[in-house]
Amino acid sequence: MATLDIEQTRNQARALLDSRIESVTALVKSRQRINDLRDQLVAAERDDKRAYVQATRDGWSSDELKKLGLEPSAVKRRRTTRRSTGSEQESDQDAGTSSSEQ
Repeated sequence: MATLDIEQTRNQARALLDSRIESVTALVKSRQRINDLRDQLVAAERDDKRAYVQATRDGWSSDELKKLGLEPSAVKRRRTTRRSTGSEQESDQDAGTSSSEQ
């Protein structure tokens, strides 16, 4: 039976662990980049919505903006619609909004 060198075995084990740590480090960096980009997208969508609202306040109609290829942002259309009960519809109408505006 061959003799085992404890230092050599430890070094080999460390090399294996280091490669595993490198791969998980790369994964963490990738996930963090995704989170950072999502945050940037949320901020960009918020800025887009504000700019669209400002354009309409400055006199541009929705139809004019649409003709220019500047439809309202997808954020507005992404909201899910819920079925409203009669009391919710009444409270929406009291507040001056309809369920289609939400």
